[in-house]
Amino acid sequence: MIPTEAPKGMTLTSPAFAQGQTIRRSCTADGADVSPELRWNQAPAGTKSFAVTCRDSDMPRGTFIHWVIYNIPGTASGVPEGLPRQEQLPDGCCQGTNDFQEIGYIGPKPPPAKTHNYHFELYALDAMLPFETGVTAVRLHELMKDHVLGIARLLGTYRR
Repeated sequence: MIPTEAPKGMTLTSPAFAQGQTIRRSCTADGADVSPELRWNQAPAGTKSFAVTCRDSDMPRGTFIHWVIYNIPGTASGVPEGLPRQEQLPDGCCQGTNDFQEIGYIGPKPPPAKTHNYHFELYALDAMLPFETGVTAVRLHELMKDHVLGIARLLGTYRR
């Protein structure tokens, strides 16, 4: 079972945007389209790795995935801005396939004139997950089943 709330004290923040605020242009498709820096603290005891997903909840056909990253070391307190779009990174992180059918982060690019909500979700896990090529958000959730110790969320918005 995947918990629905963060453990007491676990937080997710970003210098690219505050909770509920506009995502910095450089982290969108209208800018440099780089992944935002994310920071977290107070992970639960027993955390061996982290995973992050980013989804747009306002697409006409439902949720749209912008980023899947997992096997972030359990000792990490964040990820830097501008991660390369590679499946395996030097520190052991793995990036999956987003709904653009690409590896790594692709920033917001909603239709004009409507603000969209982008949900960044951090999962603290009690295990490292097996590497698989092209992991989607659906597959990541299958792999995480029974391993989630807690979740922290950060909401950003963007409008063109």
